[in-house]
Amino acid sequence: MENKKFEIVEKEKLAEDVFRVKIRAEKIAKNARAGQFFILRVDEKGERIPLTFLDFSPNGTIEAAFQVVGTTTTKVSRLVPGDEISDAVGPLGNPTDIESLPDKVFCVGGGVGIAAIYPIAREILRSGRDATILLGARDKEHLILLERINRLHAPTEIVTDDGSSGVKGFVTDILLSAIQKDEPEKVIAVGPVPMMKAVSKLTEEFGIPTVVSLNPIMLDGTGMCGTCRVEVGGETKFACVDGPEFDGHLVNWKLLQARLDAYKKEEGISLELFKREECSKGGSKPGA
Repeated sequence: MENKKFEIVEKEKLAEDVFRVKIRAEKIAKNARAGQFFILRVDEKGERIPLTFLDFSPNGTIEAAFQVVGTTTTKVSRLVPGDEISDAVGPLGNPTDIESLPDKVFCVGGGVGIAAIYPIAREILRSGRDATILLGARDKEHLILLERINRLHAPTEIVTDDGSSGVKGFVTDILLSAIQKDEPEKVIAVGPVPMMKAVSKLTEEFGIPTVVSLNPIMLDGTGMCGTCRVEVGGETKFACVDGPEFDGHLVNWKLLQARLDAYKKEEGISLELFKREECSKGGSKPGA
């Protein structure tokens, strides 16, 4: 943890509701590894939300991509370079165990999960292993970070719900096709819960070990509060300290989705109150 404010170095709009931020956080950047995450708080009265690393740099910055869904992500989306957030804590969670991976891995990224799959695929390739990258999004606009993905020079396939980029369909469609052509020894999937569930169901049929990255509601990030508990293989686990990566074939997906939906009403009320407050102050910052 660092005892100073954390400066926004860059902010980029990747899609209408998806943003990338780069934050100055020297100690976090120095220790971060692929597969881990950090927790941020915009202001002293704000909630704490987890964001998986998109990147981390020796120059002391960390990056993440996020979708605007609630009050905190709305606040972050309105920040501009030079602004500061109150807190950032990390790195948290266990990194992807690259050295234990087999030689042939499929990396599946869906939506904002593409950001999280990028550093994992990069480290797999750097280790000398083969990585095939499969990306899915609702449309071309939400197919984020393709420039970075392409710089990895790994075999890459793309699918969108509406067919505006790549083939039309779902990520499980191109995954099935890829498995039939060149069955992987392991699959790593990061994305929305329904997507990771579908990927895990498909790979289980073929007996392919599958790792998913879970991002439930979190609070302290140290395993003390139990907010991020999930059920894996019939046992209670804490995503912040036992994860965030788990065996996708053992996750209780129904329970995970129920916990993610538990505070939807409260989240909506919070966002509405925030917007009303912003309107009473004359709106958000120009250029945000």
